[in-house]
Amino acid sequence: MKFGIFIDMQLPRPWKEGDEARLYREALEQVELADRIGIDYVWVQEHHFLEEYCHSSAPAVFLAACSQRTKNIRLGHGIVVMSPKFNHPARTAERIATLDILSNGRVEWGTGESGSRIELEGFGVDFVDKRPMWEEALRESARMLTMDPYPGYEGRYFSMPHRNIVPKPLQKPHPPIWSACSNRDSLKLAAKLGIGALTFAFVNAEEAKFWVDEYYETFKNECIPIGQAVNPNVAMLTGFMCHEDHETAVDRGQEGAQFFAYGLGHYWRDGVHVPGRTDLWQEFKKKPDTALQQIERTRKKAGMRGIGNPAHLIENFKTLEEAGVDQLIFLQQSGNYKHEHICASLELFGREVLPQFKEREAKRIRLKEEQLKPYIEKANEKIRRTESMDPVPPVEAYPLMWKKMSTEDVQSVPDRRPGMTSFWQMQVGGKRSKK
Repeated sequence: MKFGIFIDMQLPRPWKEGDEARLYREALEQVELADRIGIDYVWVQEHHFLEEYCHSSAPAVFLAACSQRTKNIRLGHGIVVMSPKFNHPARTAERIATLDILSNGRVEWGTGESGSRIELEGFGVDFVDKRPMWEEALRESARMLTMDPYPGYEGRYFSMPHRNIVPKPLQKPHPPIWSACSNRDSLKLAAKLGIGALTFAFVNAEEAKFWVDEYYETFKNECIPIGQAVNPNVAMLTGFMCHEDHETAVDRGQEGAQFFAYGLGHYWRDGVHVPGRTDLWQEFKKKPDTALQQIERTRKKAGMRGIGNPAHLIENFKTLEEAGVDQLIFLQQSGNYKHEHICASLELFGREVLPQFKEREAKRIRLKEEQLKPYIEKANEKIRRTESMDPVPPVEAYPLMWKKMSTEDVQSVPDRRPGMTSFWQMQVGGKRSKK
């Protein structure tokens, strides 16, 4: 089983000048440490307007910084919001390819729809449109990364003419695609589309086995890839804090895990938020019973399985490994977690826990590749390929402007640089202003 860390950039109030800058510096140090000890992945969220819960609104920028400070760790978007109203598909393709080049081919392309009202309505997205927006934009972005040129698209949620999107990624045909999955239905959809499942939901080992088995059974029998390659994998999220003394780990890790659960409820389920005014941390501290009930539900699943001493972690993680989980992702920046505790926790994990799983991972990967080979080949046959444009229509640089205007006309047009309004009006057929 592989391991990842999840950078959620939580910053409880009260905020002091420089706190956000400190948070980002510490996160970069944690990623460097994770790379050094042999953690396989770092995943970085994209959220908008979610004060205290997540201050990571530009993950591509953060991951680009990570790419220059690390050597081996895979750089995961967890996730890119694919709605064209958040991120135009061409811009998504450009950023993914650029990051892949800067990182020497280490990008993992996690994708998602977004789900909170405060984010969706902030960008003018209707809740009922978010799933089809995601599918349309993901399919087309994947084609943009592989086609030379992209033939253009007339769709329901975005349209654009034929263009060649540059640069192209190092990984061919494109970086591995994942999807955020909060329930079994979305996990099965990921399997049907041939993409990895980032299960940002907490499940115990028994449920994990059911989820994993269902994912791979669906992949084997129903996969019609949405991208230009498949990525059959299941990753799961868990709380994380490791210390030699079990109770110390729980004391350090429990409140942050509780706050993570509380923030989810506030922004996605039953909270009322006043932008710039709500103090989420104080509300959390005033409602310990509610928070404890939430974390107790999480505890019954997997939210606390990564909080404890090394022996506790080894025992719990082994059950998830046996259930077939491909990757376990550590939720490690939650609530008021201290930077020094996070780093000490990672160091201890790297010394005493990780080596035991590394020994088995190479063999597991070989076995998985052998078992899935015929199903991957069958899925690859169903990939939607688009014939290259031949011939490719030319795109002239505003030809009407220069062909239809005589020298006399050009001289009579007032110079309105930089807008050049009169030129543009004649180009598109409008009337020239006489002012």
